[in-house]
Amino acid sequence: MRDGGVRGNGGPLAGVRVVELAGIGPGPFAAMLLGDLGADVVRVDRPEPSPLGIEPAYDVANRNKRSVVVDLKSADGPARVLDLAARADLLIEGYRPGVAERLGVGPEECHARNPALVYGRMTGWGQQGPLAARAGHDIGYTAVAGVLGLVGRAGGGADEPPAVPANLLGDYAGGSLYLVVGLLAALHHARATGAGQVVDAAIVDGAAHLTAVLQGLLAAGRWQDRRGTNLLDGGAPFYAVYQAADGGHLAVGALEPQFYAEFARLLELGPDAPGQWETDRWPELRARIATRFASRTRAAWEAVFTGSDACVEPVLTMRQAASHAHLVSRSTYVEVDGVTQPAPAPRFSATPGALRRPPARPGADTAEVARDWGVPSLAAGPPGAG
Repeated sequence: MRDGGVRGNGGPLAGVRVVELAGIGPGPFAAMLLGDLGADVVRVDRPEPSPLGIEPAYDVANRNKRSVVVDLKSADGPARVLDLAARADLLIEGYRPGVAERLGVGPEECHARNPALVYGRMTGWGQQGPLAARAGHDIGYTAVAGVLGLVGRAGGGADEPPAVPANLLGDYAGGSLYLVVGLLAALHHARATGAGQVVDAAIVDGAAHLTAVLQGLLAAGRWQDRRGTNLLDGGAPFYAVYQAADGGHLAVGALEPQFYAEFARLLELGPDAPGQWETDRWPELRARIATRFASRTRAAWEAVFTGSDACVEPVLTMRQAASHAHLVSRSTYVEVDGVTQPAPAPRFSATPGALRRPPARPGADTAEVARDWGVPSLAAGPPGAG
């Protein structure tokens, strides 16, 4: 889709109503994912501007949503949110523990109006525990969960700090995605029983859960508890990143013997190169691989490995990824109103998700939501109140 606005209807979650109490980070992304899949998401924005300071048109996490503005600190603000909650299937909030209750829109108040509501709580530390009331961010949650310490340069010393993979592992993988799984599981239960519940989605829990397989390997003695020394963390020379002559990088994932054989042949490692599993010679093998990659540009090596099963791919920037031939063929990235962004995922054969609406502008949809949801209180009161 190119510069054509929003299109499409439906999606597997068509008919599901979601209230999102405005925040930043994983909560909005979770609501976006639900919206991408067809849910009717109403974002309750605050009267003050977003702390991110981003122009609303570029706030992709607010696509496929509608916005109303409600001042929860005003006399009638909580009642307006409760009117929405009474009509909703799901609610998302990302306040510190106890804040929603103090504002009058906590689970007890919402369930009094709508016993079947699934109330999703998105936090870093969770609703209880010694750190529950403390501020934090992705980097701290993943650090405590044992995830950040996994990410680092192969061969780096113990004094070399871990790499920081943006806020993808904590906020979005350990946070948003686990919140969405929890919401949909609880929605299934609510539709079967009529009983809603609270979903406590903590980033530390989700990020820790992502390490399940590695924890098993660690217990079995098949994983070392330090980064850059294992099969899948860059420790193996055939599962690592190398620099080409022009400074570009290539990712190598030639794990299986047949793929490694193809890799070694195309890279021209030579018959005297160390064997794939001669672990005592891995430093020598890594050096030889690095020397070979450094002899040509990234584009030249891409040409060598194109069409092979050697499992070698270029390391691309975000802008470069949007132009990669495979992703273009799948429309993995789309451009809407001049903004390149990922298309809805995953894909459905019968009820595909779609980009139906551009990022919501705060308060722009108040009258429409009041009408569609049957909540006249939203349109009442002074201008800008909601």
